[in-house]
Amino acid sequence: MIRIDQLDFKGKRALIRVDFNVPLNENLQITDDTRIMAAVPTIQHVLDTGGSVVLMSHLGRPKNGPEERFSLRHLIAKLEEIFGREVHFLSDCIGAEAEEKSSALMPGEILLLENLRFHKAETAGGEAFAASLAKLGDIYVNDAFGTAHRAHASTAVIAAHFTEKKCFGYVMATEIENVGRVLQSDKRPVTAIIGGAKVSSKITVIENLLPKIDHLIVGGGMAYTFCRALGAQTGRSMVEEEHLETARSIVQKAEELGVQIHLPEDSLNALEFANDSETEVTEMHSIGKDWMGLDVGPKTRVLNRSVIMSSAVILWNGPVGVFEMSSFSEGTIELGQAIVEATGNGAFSLVGGGDSVAAAKQFGFAEQVSYVSTGGGAMLEYLEGKDLPGIQAVLN
Repeated sequence: MIRIDQLDFKGKRALIRVDFNVPLNENLQITDDTRIMAAVPTIQHVLDTGGSVVLMSHLGRPKNGPEERFSLRHLIAKLEEIFGREVHFLSDCIGAEAEEKSSALMPGEILLLENLRFHKAETAGGEAFAASLAKLGDIYVNDAFGTAHRAHASTAVIAAHFTEKKCFGYVMATEIENVGRVLQSDKRPVTAIIGGAKVSSKITVIENLLPKIDHLIVGGGMAYTFCRALGAQTGRSMVEEEHLETARSIVQKAEELGVQIHLPEDSLNALEFANDSETEVTEMHSIGKDWMGLDVGPKTRVLNRSVIMSSAVILWNGPVGVFEMSSFSEGTIELGQAIVEATGNGAFSLVGGGDSVAAAKQFGFAEQVSYVSTGGGAMLEYLEGKDLPGIQAVLN
């Protein structure tokens, strides 16, 4: 793996694929700059070592060419504030003007290109589009882990135009290394916490993880499918009837591999999917027909904590309850608190996946775990054991 600090950027233009797909409010102001801040060390390294920077990214999902609300011009002020210098902007990402402006860049200068997805050839993986982008830099740097699972022009096709002059930025390299610390750990025990709504979205992740872990904590809506598969009465809880056999086969495979599966033993139930609903706690196997489980119960919280506190490596992917509603957030909060405490005692903890990352940020855990992944779908596919196009393009 070639990292950014292994190449010489002096007098060179670094064409950096960043992930600046940040949320904007109705006034087109950035509401969460996490992804921008993650890319700062990579950009700063090039500037500090005598290079210039050409930044390319997507923003949102424009459908029919340029749309003002998806323009990267809305990020200029933030970038200028961060780097303390002017950020040049181009209203397109390819063409004669782009080639002229990039060629004229002096060391220490930054050029931001317009949204890549204003061209349909970006998501189509167009070779001609990738070739046009490649003209804008001397060295290609991929630092957009969030799009590494997409075979797009700027992530998977463009790298072929740079032969040996391509590398991973710090975000990409760190993501790869930290996921590797879970998947290839020689420290035991390794615990994976897999939550979220549906078993169907996590089947491949679980199957790929089982040979590599010692404990699997199952939470969230998917836990009710597992419990129903094993004979529990789950009332109106979310259950994927078509995946009951899948759940049973996962339990059987875990037993064969010596992996301990920890399913909830009790459940916090509600009559309605609402924060102010009437609630009750029952054993997981005996939820009344009118009730739906929305969080783990107090007994399960204690058991989850016990497993986490004895772990050397922890992967958290998915909440264990409907944490967005305060009445059903306690299970996820106590889970996060246990992970933080275990991390403080020397465990390695990786948080990945949109909802678990959101929970970690909302409840203040993000700064207290070992690593929080910036990639949602990319993280899931990497955990599934898939070769991500954006990674393979730089490696090959």
